[in-house]
Amino acid sequence: MDGTELLARYEQMAVIRRTEKAAHDLFLHGLVKGTTHLAAGHEAIAVGASAALHADDYVFATYRGHHHALARGATPEECLAELMSRATGLCKAKGGSMHLTKAATGMLGSYAIVGAHLPMAVGAAWSARLRGTDQIAVAFFGDGATNIGAFHEALNLAAVWKLPVLFVCENNLYMEYTPIADVTAVARPAADRAPAYGIPGEVVDGNDVVAVQEMVERFARRARAGDGPALIEAQTYRHFGHSRADPATYRPAEEVERWLKHDPLDLARGRLIELGVAPETVTAADERARDVVAKAVEAAKAAPGPDPGEALTDVWADGGAAWRT
Repeated sequence: MDGTELLARYEQMAVIRRTEKAAHDLFLHGLVKGTTHLAAGHEAIAVGASAALHADDYVFATYRGHHHALARGATPEECLAELMSRATGLCKAKGGSMHLTKAATGMLGSYAIVGAHLPMAVGAAWSARLRGTDQIAVAFFGDGATNIGAFHEALNLAAVWKLPVLFVCENNLYMEYTPIADVTAVARPAADRAPAYGIPGEVVDGNDVVAVQEMVERFARRARAGDGPALIEAQTYRHFGHSRADPATYRPAEEVERWLKHDPLDLARGRLIELGVAPETVTAADERARDVVAKAVEAAKAAPGPDPGEALTDVWADGGAAWRT
């Protein structure tokens, strides 16, 4: 990856990081109702993976999915307006933080039920097979989902049918508040399960956007060639607690400090300097990201609330609400 391409990845991660910070601040000011699950620290996974995909590929994420929505084409304004229950939100105020969806760009939703979207990704991959396209589906999920039945069912069926689907575990070490290592028999909760289904399973530094992009590109080519699914375990760390209600005091201070020194943006910034990109060029990217998010915050604040008359619309793909038989 050359400096120009990496700078674009860095700027996208900077926009996501600032959007997450804005969501945090807006919540504290009472402008975001309900809770949020911030993905600060996970940016390299979403940005690196999305860069490796085609525009018409399918992405499924968890309730910690702001970064995936943004990486797949949602704007900061759309996302923040959705969190603030505005009519201009990504889902017209019907989804909120945990259900960001932009089907037009292949972002087929964030899902609050742990593991529920993995079989759906298998179904999307099956549809691509039936239609004869070269599309693939990618399911992103947390480490806790590896102990959910739907995880194993999805892997098994995808392997049996050799479907074009990638399973990407964002292993941030904690399933909500419980360390995944305390309740899992294998050291690598995702990758170590892959051999049971006869599919490749590899670990990648989830904070290294270059490494993530390269691994997803490799397995995406394999899936498009008809060689079936793969399982990627991207090791990362969330900067905030599980949700806005969680101060994360259960995490050892030295662990937090160690991971904060392995920040995805810092890693990319260091690599840019090594590639000869001038520090002021990197700073300019940061400033552009700051300006984009600042304008998005103000636009979302000024946006109107949703029209109650549209409460039952968008139930079906054509935007209607009438029941079909």
